[in-house]
Amino acid sequence: MASLEEAVVKGLAADRGLFMPQEIKPLPLAFFDHIGGMDFPEIAYHVADAFFGEDIPAEMLKQIVYDTLNFDVPLVKVRENIYSLELFHGPTLAFKDVGGRFMARLLSHFIRKEGKRQVNVLVATSGDTGSAVANGFLGVEGIHVYVLYPKGKVSDIQEKQFTTLGQNITALEVDGTFDDCQALVKSAFMDAELNARLELTSANSINVARFLPQAFYYFYAYAQLRSLTGDAGVSPVVCVPSGNFGNITAGLFGKRMGLPVKRFVAANNRNDIFYQYLKTGDYQPRPSVATIANAMDVGDPSNFARVLDLYGGSHAAIAAEVSGATYDDAQIGATIREVWQHDHYLLDPHGACGFRALAESLRPGETGIFLETAHPAKFKDTVEGILGEPVEIPAKLQAFMAGEKKSEPMTKQFSDFKAYLLTAAN
Repeated sequence: MASLEEAVVKGLAADRGLFMPQEIKPLPLAFFDHIGGMDFPEIAYHVADAFFGEDIPAEMLKQIVYDTLNFDVPLVKVRENIYSLELFHGPTLAFKDVGGRFMARLLSHFIRKEGKRQVNVLVATSGDTGSAVANGFLGVEGIHVYVLYPKGKVSDIQEKQFTTLGQNITALEVDGTFDDCQALVKSAFMDAELNARLELTSANSINVARFLPQAFYYFYAYAQLRSLTGDAGVSPVVCVPSGNFGNITAGLFGKRMGLPVKRFVAANNRNDIFYQYLKTGDYQPRPSVATIANAMDVGDPSNFARVLDLYGGSHAAIAAEVSGATYDDAQIGATIREVWQHDHYLLDPHGACGFRALAESLRPGETGIFLETAHPAKFKDTVEGILGEPVEIPAKLQAFMAGEKKSEPMTKQFSDFKAYLLTAAN
Protein backbone atom coordinates (compact mmCIF):
# COMPACT_ATOMS: atom_id res chain seq x y z
CA MET A 1 0.00 0.00 0.00
CA ALA A 2 1.25 3.49 -0.85
CA SER A 3 0.52 6.89 0.62
CA LEU A 4 -1.19 9.56 -1.48
CA GLU A 5 2.08 11.49 -1.56
CA GLU A 6 3.94 8.49 -3.02
CA ALA A 7 1.19 7.89 -5.58
CA VAL A 8 1.25 11.52 -6.72
CA VAL A 9 5.02 12.02 -6.70
CA LYS A 10 5.87 8.65 -8.28
CA GLY A 11 2.97 8.45 -10.72
CA LEU A 12 3.38 4.70 -11.23
CA ALA A 13 3.79 1.95 -8.65
CA ALA A 14 7.09 0.14 -8.17
CA ASP A 15 5.79 -2.78 -10.24
CA ARG A 16 4.83 -0.23 -12.97
CA GLY A 17 1.14 -0.76 -12.34
CA LEU A 18 -1.38 2.02 -11.76
CA PHE A 19 -2.29 3.23 -8.30
CA MET A 20 -5.90 2.75 -7.18
CA PRO A 21 -7.58 4.07 -4.01
CA GLN A 22 -7.74 1.33 -1.40
CA GLU A 23 -11.34 2.33 -0.71
CA ILE A 24 -13.93 4.32 -2.64
CA LYS A 25 -16.00 6.01 0.01
CA PRO A 26 -19.70 6.57 -0.66
CA LEU A 27 -20.80 10.12 -0.01
CA PRO A 28 -23.50 10.57 2.65
CA LEU A 29 -27.12 10.93 1.56
CA ALA A 30 -27.19 14.37 3.19
CA PHE A 31 -24.67 15.55 0.59
CA PHE A 32 -27.05 14.67 -2.23
CA ASP A 33 -29.97 16.21 -0.34
CA HIS A 34 -28.19 19.57 -0.34
CA ILE A 35 -26.18 19.37 -3.55
CA GLY A 36 -28.62 21.59 -5.46
CA GLY A 37 -27.71 24.56 -3.26
CA MET A 38 -23.93 24.20 -3.61
CA ASP A 39 -21.59 25.86 -6.12
CA PHE A 40 -18.91 24.02 -8.10
CA PRO A 41 -15.97 24.45 -5.66
CA GLU A 42 -18.13 23.49 -2.67
CA ILE A 43 -19.32 20.30 -4.37
CA ALA A 44 -15.78 19.52 -5.51
CA TYR A 45 -14.41 19.95 -1.99
CA HIS A 46 -16.78 17.32 -0.60
CA VAL A 47 -15.73 14.89 -3.36
CA ALA A 48 -12.04 15.71 -2.88
CA ASP A 49 -12.36 15.17 0.87
CA ALA A 50 -13.66 11.64 0.23
CA PHE A 51 -10.62 10.93 -1.98
CA PHE A 52 -7.83 12.83 -0.21
CA GLY A 53 -9.12 14.03 3.18
CA GLU A 54 -7.13 11.53 5.25
CA ASP A 55 -3.85 12.69 3.70
CA ILE A 56 -4.20 16.48 3.41
CA PRO A 57 -5.26 19.00 6.07
CA ALA A 58 -8.79 20.27 5.41
CA GLU A 59 -7.85 23.91 4.92
CA MET A 60 -5.02 23.03 2.53
CA LEU A 61 -7.29 20.74 0.52
CA LYS A 62 -9.97 23.41 0.38
CA GLN A 63 -7.43 25.97 -0.83
CA ILE A 64 -6.21 23.60 -3.56
CA VAL A 65 -9.77 22.92 -4.75
CA TYR A 66 -10.83 26.57 -4.74
CA ASP A 67 -7.61 27.71 -6.47
CA THR A 68 -8.16 25.04 -9.12
CA LEU A 69 -11.80 25.82 -9.85
CA ASN A 70 -11.85 29.53 -10.59
CA PHE A 71 -14.03 28.92 -13.66
CA ASP A 72 -17.45 27.40 -14.30
CA VAL A 73 -18.54 24.30 -16.24
CA PRO A 74 -22.16 25.08 -17.19
CA LEU A 75 -24.75 22.54 -18.23
CA VAL A 76 -26.49 23.70 -21.41
CA LYS A 77 -29.65 22.29 -22.98
CA VAL A 78 -28.97 21.37 -26.61
CA ARG A 79 -32.06 19.37 -27.50
CA GLU A 80 -35.02 17.87 -25.67
CA ASN A 81 -33.61 15.68 -22.87
CA ILE A 82 -30.01 16.21 -24.11
CA TYR A 83 -27.63 18.48 -22.20
CA SER A 84 -24.01 19.46 -22.83
CA LEU A 85 -21.60 19.81 -19.92
CA GLU A 86 -19.30 22.52 -21.26
CA LEU A 87 -15.87 21.73 -19.87
CA PHE A 88 -14.02 24.31 -21.97
CA HIS A 89 -14.21 27.46 -19.86
CA GLY A 90 -10.83 27.04 -18.14
CA PRO A 91 -7.47 28.58 -19.11
CA THR A 92 -6.76 26.24 -22.05
CA LEU A 93 -10.42 25.70 -23.01
CA ALA A 94 -10.45 21.93 -22.40
CA PHE A 95 -11.71 19.58 -19.69
CA LYS A 96 -8.22 18.65 -18.61
CA ASP A 97 -7.75 22.05 -16.99
CA VAL A 98 -9.48 20.63 -13.90
CA GLY A 99 -7.10 17.70 -13.40
CA GLY A 100 -4.02 19.57 -14.63
CA ARG A 101 -4.50 22.52 -12.28
CA PHE A 102 -5.41 20.33 -9.30
CA MET A 103 -2.39 18.07 -9.77
CA ALA A 104 -0.01 21.05 -10.10
CA ARG A 105 -1.18 22.45 -6.79
CA LEU A 106 -1.18 19.09 -5.01
CA LEU A 107 2.26 18.09 -6.26
CA SER A 108 3.62 21.52 -5.33
CA HIS A 109 2.23 21.03 -1.81
CA PHE A 110 4.08 17.72 -1.41
CA ILE A 111 7.32 19.13 -2.84
CA ARG A 112 7.30 22.04 -0.40
CA LYS A 113 6.37 19.77 2.47
CA GLU A 114 9.25 17.36 1.89
CA GLY A 115 11.81 19.82 0.52
CA LYS A 116 12.37 17.62 -2.52
CA ARG A 117 14.85 18.32 -5.29
CA GLN A 118 13.45 19.10 -8.74
CA VAL A 119 10.64 16.85 -9.90
CA ASN A 120 10.45 16.16 -13.62
CA VAL A 121 6.94 15.70 -14.98
CA LEU A 122 6.67 13.60 -18.13
CA VAL A 123 3.42 13.88 -20.05
CA ALA A 124 2.40 12.35 -23.37
CA THR A 125 -0.38 14.17 -25.19
CA SER A 126 -2.65 13.55 -28.15
CA GLY A 127 -3.93 17.10 -27.90
CA ASP A 128 -5.40 18.71 -24.80
CA THR A 129 -3.47 17.02 -21.98
CA GLY A 130 -0.24 18.77 -22.91
CA SER A 131 -1.71 22.25 -22.87
CA ALA A 132 -3.67 21.72 -19.64
CA VAL A 133 -0.69 20.26 -17.78
CA ALA A 134 1.80 22.76 -19.16
CA ASN A 135 -0.36 25.73 -18.23
CA GLY A 136 -1.26 24.23 -14.86
CA PHE A 137 2.41 23.79 -13.93
CA LEU A 138 3.76 26.94 -15.63
CA GLY A 139 6.10 28.77 -13.27
CA VAL A 140 5.66 26.26 -10.40
CA GLU A 141 8.94 26.19 -8.49
CA GLY A 142 10.75 22.86 -8.28
CA ILE A 143 8.93 21.24 -11.21
CA HIS A 144 9.98 20.90 -14.86
CA VAL A 145 7.48 19.57 -17.39
CA TYR A 146 8.39 17.65 -20.56
CA VAL A 147 5.46 17.44 -22.99
CA LEU A 148 5.79 14.67 -25.61
CA TYR A 149 3.46 15.04 -28.59
CA PRO A 150 3.18 13.36 -32.01
CA LYS A 151 4.56 15.49 -34.82
CA GLY A 152 1.84 16.72 -37.19
CA LYS A 153 -0.97 14.99 -35.26
CA VAL A 154 -2.27 17.75 -32.98
CA SER A 155 -4.09 20.89 -34.09
CA ASP A 156 -2.10 24.11 -34.58
CA ILE A 157 -3.84 25.79 -31.67
CA GLN A 158 -3.29 22.81 -29.37
CA GLU A 159 0.40 22.80 -30.31
CA LYS A 160 0.78 26.54 -29.65
CA GLN A 161 -0.69 26.11 -26.18
CA PHE A 162 2.28 24.13 -24.92
CA THR A 163 5.13 25.07 -27.29
CA THR A 164 5.04 28.84 -26.66
CA LEU A 165 5.30 28.91 -22.87
CA GLY A 166 9.02 28.48 -22.13
CA GLN A 167 10.11 28.80 -18.49
CA ASN A 168 9.79 25.33 -16.90
CA ILE A 169 7.95 23.78 -19.87
CA THR A 170 9.77 21.86 -22.64
CA ALA A 171 7.91 20.50 -25.68
CA LEU A 172 9.30 17.40 -27.39
CA GLU A 173 7.99 16.83 -30.93
CA VAL A 174 8.08 13.06 -31.41
CA ASP A 175 8.30 11.52 -34.87
CA GLY A 176 5.52 9.01 -34.23
CA THR A 177 2.03 8.55 -32.82
CA PHE A 178 0.54 9.29 -29.40
CA ASP A 179 1.05 5.65 -28.49
CA ASP A 180 4.77 6.08 -29.24
CA CYS A 181 4.83 9.12 -26.93
CA GLN A 182 3.05 7.20 -24.21
CA ALA A 183 5.45 4.26 -24.64
CA LEU A 184 8.43 6.60 -24.16
CA VAL A 185 6.96 7.92 -20.92
CA LYS A 186 6.18 4.44 -19.60
CA SER A 187 9.66 3.21 -20.56
CA ALA A 188 11.21 6.11 -18.68
CA PHE A 189 9.40 5.06 -15.52
CA MET A 190 10.69 1.50 -15.98
CA ASP A 191 14.33 2.55 -16.48
CA ALA A 192 16.41 2.01 -13.34
CA GLU A 193 19.16 4.48 -14.25
CA LEU A 194 16.75 7.32 -15.02
CA ASN A 195 14.84 6.80 -11.80
CA ALA A 196 18.03 6.62 -9.76
CA ARG A 197 19.27 9.92 -11.11
CA LEU A 198 16.03 11.86 -11.63
CA GLU A 199 12.79 12.37 -9.70
CA LEU A 200 10.21 11.42 -12.34
CA THR A 201 6.44 11.55 -12.29
CA SER A 202 3.65 11.61 -14.85
CA ALA A 203 0.83 14.09 -15.38
CA ASN A 204 -1.12 11.85 -17.71
CA SER A 205 -4.31 10.37 -16.37
CA ILE A 206 -2.24 7.45 -15.09
CA ASN A 207 -1.51 9.75 -12.13
CA VAL A 208 -4.25 9.64 -9.49
CA ALA A 209 -3.97 13.40 -8.95
CA ARG A 210 -4.81 14.00 -12.60
CA PHE A 211 -7.76 11.70 -13.14
CA LEU A 212 -9.54 11.62 -9.77
CA PRO A 213 -10.38 15.37 -9.77
CA GLN A 214 -12.26 14.82 -13.01
CA ALA A 215 -14.98 13.27 -10.86
CA PHE A 216 -15.76 16.76 -9.54
CA TYR A 217 -17.70 17.92 -12.56
CA TYR A 218 -19.90 14.84 -12.81
CA PHE A 219 -21.38 15.74 -9.42
CA TYR A 220 -21.74 19.39 -10.45
CA ALA A 221 -23.46 18.35 -13.69
CA TYR A 222 -25.96 16.31 -11.66
CA ALA A 223 -26.63 19.28 -9.36
CA GLN A 224 -27.27 21.54 -12.34
CA LEU A 225 -29.51 18.97 -14.02
CA ARG A 226 -31.67 18.75 -10.91
CA SER A 227 -32.07 22.52 -10.95
CA LEU A 228 -32.78 22.75 -14.69
CA THR A 229 -35.33 19.93 -14.72
CA GLY A 230 -36.81 20.47 -11.27
CA ASP A 231 -36.51 16.71 -10.77
CA ALA A 232 -34.70 15.75 -7.56
CA GLY A 233 -34.90 12.09 -8.59
CA VAL A 234 -33.35 12.47 -12.02
CA SER A 235 -30.85 9.73 -12.96
CA PRO A 236 -29.14 10.72 -16.21
CA VAL A 237 -27.37 8.71 -18.88
CA VAL A 238 -23.87 10.18 -19.19
CA CYS A 239 -21.87 9.95 -22.41
CA VAL A 240 -18.10 10.51 -22.38
CA PRO A 241 -15.88 10.92 -25.47
CA SER A 242 -13.14 8.45 -24.57
CA GLY A 243 -9.47 8.13 -25.51
CA ASN A 244 -7.16 7.14 -22.66
CA PHE A 245 -10.23 6.51 -20.45
CA GLY A 246 -9.23 8.67 -17.50
CA ASN A 247 -12.33 10.84 -17.87
CA ILE A 248 -14.90 8.06 -17.91
CA THR A 249 -13.04 6.22 -15.15
CA ALA A 250 -13.46 9.27 -12.93
CA GLY A 251 -17.18 9.21 -13.73
CA LEU A 252 -17.40 5.53 -12.82
CA PHE A 253 -15.73 6.33 -9.50
CA GLY A 254 -18.39 8.98 -8.98
CA LYS A 255 -21.14 6.42 -9.57
CA ARG A 256 -19.50 4.10 -7.06
CA MET A 257 -19.55 7.00 -4.56
CA GLY A 258 -23.32 7.28 -4.94
CA LEU A 259 -23.76 9.64 -7.88
CA PRO A 260 -27.13 8.65 -9.40
CA VAL A 261 -26.11 7.96 -13.00
CA LYS A 262 -28.33 5.42 -14.77
CA ARG A 263 -25.54 4.23 -17.06
CA PHE A 264 -22.50 5.48 -18.99
CA VAL A 265 -21.79 5.52 -22.72
CA ALA A 266 -18.17 5.51 -23.94
CA ALA A 267 -17.95 7.22 -27.35
CA ASN A 268 -14.97 6.23 -29.51
CA ASN A 269 -13.68 7.41 -32.86
CA ARG A 270 -12.14 4.80 -35.19
CA ASN A 271 -9.82 3.82 -32.33
CA ASP A 272 -12.53 1.56 -30.95
CA ILE A 273 -10.59 -0.85 -28.75
CA PHE A 274 -13.00 -0.47 -25.84
CA TYR A 275 -16.05 -0.80 -28.09
CA GLN A 276 -14.69 -4.06 -29.44
CA TYR A 277 -13.98 -5.24 -25.90
CA LEU A 278 -17.60 -4.63 -24.95
CA LYS A 279 -18.74 -6.68 -27.95
CA THR A 280 -16.32 -9.59 -27.59
CA GLY A 281 -14.94 -9.63 -24.05
CA ASP A 282 -11.40 -9.55 -25.47
CA TYR A 283 -9.14 -6.54 -25.01
CA GLN A 284 -6.97 -6.23 -28.12
CA PRO A 285 -4.87 -3.04 -28.22
CA ARG A 286 -3.56 -2.00 -31.61
CA PRO A 287 -1.70 0.95 -33.14
CA SER A 288 -3.80 4.11 -33.14
CA VAL A 289 -5.01 5.72 -36.35
CA ALA A 290 -5.29 9.47 -36.95
CA THR A 291 -8.77 11.01 -36.90
CA ILE A 292 -10.27 14.50 -36.70
CA ALA A 293 -11.06 13.76 -33.03
CA ASN A 294 -7.32 13.54 -32.38
CA ALA A 295 -7.37 13.65 -28.56
CA MET A 296 -9.09 10.25 -28.69
CA ASP A 297 -6.51 8.67 -31.00
CA VAL A 298 -5.38 6.07 -28.47
CA GLY A 299 -4.80 2.41 -29.34
CA ASP A 300 -4.05 1.11 -25.82
CA PRO A 301 -5.95 3.11 -23.17
CA SER A 302 -3.95 3.11 -19.94
CA ASN A 303 -6.99 3.51 -17.70
CA PHE A 304 -8.67 0.38 -19.02
CA ALA A 305 -6.70 -1.39 -16.27
CA ARG A 306 -8.48 0.75 -13.68
CA VAL A 307 -11.89 -0.01 -15.19
CA LEU A 308 -11.11 -3.72 -15.01
CA ASP A 309 -10.01 -3.43 -11.39
CA LEU A 310 -13.08 -1.39 -10.46
CA TYR A 311 -15.35 -4.16 -11.76
CA GLY A 312 -13.28 -7.11 -10.52
CA GLY A 313 -12.21 -8.03 -14.06
CA SER A 314 -15.80 -8.88 -15.02
CA HIS A 315 -16.75 -8.14 -18.61
CA ALA A 316 -20.40 -8.71 -17.74
CA ALA A 317 -20.29 -6.18 -14.90
CA ILE A 318 -18.63 -3.55 -17.07
CA ALA A 319 -21.04 -4.10 -19.96
CA ALA A 320 -24.00 -3.79 -17.56
CA GLU A 321 -23.05 -0.21 -16.68
CA VAL A 322 -21.17 1.00 -19.76
CA SER A 323 -22.18 0.78 -23.41
CA GLY A 324 -20.11 1.88 -26.38
CA ALA A 325 -20.27 3.54 -29.77
CA THR A 326 -17.76 4.23 -32.52
CA TYR A 327 -17.76 6.77 -35.36
CA ASP A 328 -15.57 7.55 -38.35
CA ASP A 329 -14.59 11.03 -39.51
CA ALA A 330 -17.48 11.31 -41.96
CA GLN A 331 -20.00 10.53 -39.21
CA ILE A 332 -18.32 12.98 -36.82
CA GLY A 333 -18.42 15.71 -39.45
CA ALA A 334 -22.04 15.02 -40.29
CA THR A 335 -22.96 15.31 -36.61
CA ILE A 336 -21.21 18.67 -36.23
CA ARG A 337 -23.05 19.97 -39.30
CA GLU A 338 -26.47 18.59 -38.33
CA VAL A 339 -26.40 19.87 -34.73
CA TRP A 340 -25.24 23.31 -35.88
CA GLN A 341 -28.02 23.54 -38.45
CA HIS A 342 -30.76 22.05 -36.26
CA ASP A 343 -29.86 23.37 -32.80
CA HIS A 344 -27.37 26.17 -33.55
CA TYR A 345 -25.00 24.52 -31.07
CA LEU A 346 -21.38 24.23 -32.15
CA LEU A 347 -19.66 20.95 -31.31
CA ASP A 348 -15.99 20.09 -31.48
CA PRO A 349 -15.13 16.68 -33.03
CA HIS A 350 -14.90 14.96 -29.62
CA GLY A 351 -18.13 16.43 -28.34
CA ALA A 352 -19.74 15.37 -31.61
CA CYS A 353 -18.90 11.74 -30.81
CA GLY A 354 -20.44 12.22 -27.39
CA PHE A 355 -23.62 13.90 -28.66
CA ARG A 356 -24.22 11.30 -31.35
CA ALA A 357 -23.62 8.32 -29.08
CA LEU A 358 -25.96 9.80 -26.48
CA ALA A 359 -28.70 10.70 -28.97
CA GLU A 360 -28.60 7.21 -30.47
CA SER A 361 -28.66 5.41 -27.11
CA LEU A 362 -31.30 7.36 -25.15
CA ARG A 363 -34.51 5.47 -24.51
CA PRO A 364 -37.97 7.04 -24.11
CA GLY A 365 -38.23 8.99 -20.88
CA GLU A 366 -34.45 9.18 -20.30
CA THR A 367 -32.41 12.35 -19.89
CA GLY A 368 -28.79 12.48 -21.01
CA ILE A 369 -25.63 14.52 -20.51
CA PHE A 370 -22.70 14.45 -22.90
CA LEU A 371 -19.31 15.96 -22.14
CA GLU A 372 -18.24 18.72 -24.52
CA THR A 373 -14.56 18.40 -23.75
CA ALA A 374 -12.92 21.25 -25.68
CA HIS A 375 -13.82 24.52 -27.37
CA PRO A 376 -14.53 24.01 -31.11
CA ALA A 377 -12.05 26.79 -31.98
CA LYS A 378 -9.22 24.51 -30.87
CA PHE A 379 -10.05 22.55 -34.05
CA LYS A 380 -10.72 25.62 -36.16
CA ASP A 381 -9.60 24.31 -39.55
CA THR A 382 -11.47 21.03 -39.13
CA VAL A 383 -14.72 22.61 -37.95
CA GLU A 384 -14.62 25.40 -40.53
CA GLY A 385 -14.00 22.83 -43.26
CA ILE A 386 -17.09 20.92 -42.14
CA LEU A 387 -19.38 23.93 -41.79
CA GLY A 388 -18.05 26.13 -44.57
CA GLU A 389 -18.18 29.17 -42.31
CA PRO A 390 -15.76 30.82 -39.88
CA VAL A 391 -15.37 29.85 -36.23
CA GLU A 392 -14.71 32.66 -33.78
CA ILE A 393 -11.48 32.26 -31.80
CA PRO A 394 -11.78 33.24 -28.11
CA ALA A 395 -9.31 35.78 -26.79
CA LYS A 396 -7.58 33.13 -24.65
CA LEU A 397 -6.69 31.13 -27.74
CA GLN A 398 -5.70 34.20 -29.75
CA ALA A 399 -3.11 34.98 -27.08
CA PHE A 400 -1.55 31.53 -27.47
CA MET A 401 -1.53 31.80 -31.27
CA ALA A 402 0.55 34.98 -31.06
CA GLY A 403 3.39 33.14 -29.33
CA GLU A 404 6.46 31.62 -30.99
CA LYS A 405 6.61 27.84 -31.22
CA LYS A 406 9.65 26.30 -29.56
CA SER A 407 10.04 22.53 -29.50
CA GLU A 408 12.76 19.92 -29.53
CA PRO A 409 12.66 17.16 -32.18
CA MET A 410 12.65 13.63 -30.79
CA THR A 411 12.67 10.17 -32.34
CA LYS A 412 10.46 7.40 -30.98
CA GLN A 413 13.53 5.48 -29.84
CA PHE A 414 13.75 5.28 -26.06
CA SER A 415 17.56 5.42 -26.11
CA ASP A 416 17.37 8.90 -27.65
CA PHE A 417 14.76 10.08 -25.16
CA LYS A 418 16.74 8.72 -22.21
CA ALA A 419 19.93 10.40 -23.36
CA TYR A 420 18.07 13.69 -23.77
CA LEU A 421 16.58 13.54 -20.26
CA LEU A 422 19.90 12.68 -18.61
CA THR A 423 21.50 15.69 -20.30
CA ALA A 424 18.63 18.20 -20.01
CA ALA A 425 17.59 17.46 -16.43
CA ASN A 426 21.12 17.80 -14.98
